[in-house]
Amino acid sequence: MRRLLIAGNWKMNCGPYDAAELLEGLIEKKSEIDENVDVLVCPPFVSIGMAVKYLYDTDIQVGAQNLHFEENGAYTGEISGSMLAESGCNYVIVGHSERRQYFGETDKTVNKRVHKALEHKLAPIVCVGESLEQRKSDKHFGLVKNQITAALHEVSEKDILDVVIAYEPIWAIGTGETASPEQAQEMHEHIRSVLTELYDEDSAEQINILYGGSMKPGNANELLGQKDVDGGLIGGASLDAESFSEIITIAEDLA
Repeated sequence: MRRLLIAGNWKMNCGPYDAAELLEGLIEKKSEIDENVDVLVCPPFVSIGMAVKYLYDTDIQVGAQNLHFEENGAYTGEISGSMLAESGCNYVIVGHSERRQYFGETDKTVNKRVHKALEHKLAPIVCVGESLEQRKSDKHFGLVKNQITAALHEVSEKDILDVVIAYEPIWAIGTGETASPEQAQEMHEHIRSVLTELYDEDSAEQINILYGGSMKPGNANELLGQKDVDGGLIGGASLDAESFSEIITIAEDLA
């Protein structure tokens, strides 16, 4: 039975002081919630230490938003997997659509990051998804399959159980648009079938597939109620303790 995972991607928001305020609110709200759902926050690099400090005695985990695929060296501005692990991270987002769009990430570099994350016992949240143009031209299923296949190249049957997939309908990120519950389920089911092809049905059934397209309290119940939607990669709503906690509570009610 897959546990729902509610992950907050803070993106480029919340330095250490704002992070502390947000975390205090989240801890207060989270204390009223049961423990049937896994909860994760992914602050910017400069606020990871603050998050680890505040969340040390809670069951809320901490992740990062990216990592470099080299261990160390002359890569100004980059962060390695070993640095994240040493800082207290358990997860790391890999291949987010914004990284692909603005910073030149490719399927090949996503795959290298996945392997580096696994090497350091960080669970990679591998992001895949299509643009509006790709969906309208009926290329979305093939595109997502290719992204998954490339990202998981040479990932072992053992390591795949530590991987999380996040489906991002790019056309629904930051636009106020949201895939319908039926559209989300259709793609999540497709992703699970791709995982079954690459590995086996038993493994595919154990892997969390998150929805990452503008989930908020108003639509979380319908989205999380879908058979193959195993949680959410939450953007804007994760920056408000009350909204994020409300999504967690909805997930708890469905667990």
